[in-house]
Amino acid sequence: MTSTKTTAHDLAERVRAHLCKIAGQSTPITYQALALNLNLSPPNTIHQLTVALEVLIEQDAAQSRPLIAALVISKAREGLPAPGFFGCAARVGRFEGDASGPEAATFHEAECATATTFWRTISP
Repeated sequence: MTSTKTTAHDLAERVRAHLCKIAGQSTPITYQALALNLNLSPPNTIHQLTVALEVLIEQDAAQSRPLIAALVISKAREGLPAPGFFGCAARVGRFEGDASGPEAATFHEAECATATTFWRTISP
């Protein structure tokens, strides 16, 4: 039986590879579109994806890299990631503030720009 942690890490590497490919387009992708592109199977496809994105945030923060997860946004939040992105970024010491406040938009804009520049040159 495969552990959830192993599965999340395996999916995280698939997510990173896909995001590296699209980083050069300088256009974020929605959670739903990313789940479809990766052919994730129900149930809980978005939850599977968010767990993998949190793994990537933890890895990137530990290596002092831009957060590649910033390239994934919520259709419902007008171009911002879901609140969990900001919560995880706060847990790793990269974000301070309210996930619904103006500091969230400022942080995301800067992180997305930095991540796009950094990750478009990386081959996973």
